[in-house]
Amino acid sequence: MAESTEARKLVYLVTGGCGFLGEHVVRMLLQQEPQLLELRVFDLHLGPWLEELKTGTKNVIEACVQTGTRFLVYTSSMEVVGPNTKGHPFYRGNEDTPYEAVHSHPYPCSKAQAEQLVLEANGREVHGGLPLVTCALRPTGIYGEGHQIMRDFYHQGLRLGGRLFRAIPASVEHGRVYVGNVAWMHVLVARELERRAALMGGQVYFCYDDSPYKSYEDFNMEFLGPCGLRLVEARLLVPYWLLVLLAALNALLQWLLRPLFLYTPLLNPYTLAVANTTFTVSTNKAQRHFGYVPLFSWEDSRTRTIRWVQAMEGSAR
Repeated sequence: MAESTEARKLVYLVTGGCGFLGEHVVRMLLQQEPQLLELRVFDLHLGPWLEELKTGTKNVIEACVQTGTRFLVYTSSMEVVGPNTKGHPFYRGNEDTPYEAVHSHPYPCSKAQAEQLVLEANGREVHGGLPLVTCALRPTGIYGEGHQIMRDFYHQGLRLGGRLFRAIPASVEHGRVYVGNVAWMHVLVARELERRAALMGGQVYFCYDDSPYKSYEDFNMEFLGPCGLRLVEARLLVPYWLLVLLAALNALLQWLLRPLFLYTPLLNPYTLAVANTTFTVSTNKAQRHFGYVPLFSWEDSRTRTIRWVQAMEGSAR
């Protein structure tokens, strides 16, 4: 959210500002927003979050209305669209590409509900009589410094003697985007939302950059390979039916252990379906609507991520 004062200085509130993306958004605002007057960070680490996300979004919207804050940028996800539970591919699609969004996992369901609330709030009158202007950003798979899943894969590879085993065909492509560019898009949207309210209000935008389309495993090896790990072709060693079985067992364990502690396995039916379904975007809507150009090139993004992996304790180099 951004609120403009008479001196044209900006006050930003970043909710979730201590998370992976949130920290990068805070850093980007400090580095790239010359009109920044004050930066407020709000973050809570809560328990079961499906309803909390929806309720929390309602609370943020109501806070905007009551305080007269006019601009709200919501961080959504490509998973609001897909991959869906039917495994339908999304090949080089954009914000207007028809796609059957069918979800069963809590994360995409909750994100879709919260995004809908934010978009429906566009135009709502806030304190002072002016309209609320909202939009939503849908990052594809985010990577970069601080990415917990990348960290988990790295340490898993170390435990397996510097090896990771291919489980998904290399032909399955995914769209990925560097966290610094996602943060940069947030700053640009907040900066332009007042001036281009009629164009941007109520809109959704995929977050994208120049990162190459590759399978999830091959893309991760762009960073883990230079750090001493290698990807072993393992179609015979880890057949897909076995992955499905292991994913189902992990889901059962997660349900059984829920009263005791939070068990969050990397492999579950949802992550397996996502990793095994092509989902790539090709759009320039953000460039057309508010002048977005990636701040970090693919080469810069790759170098920064490799340096972060190499700095982890116990590097395999």
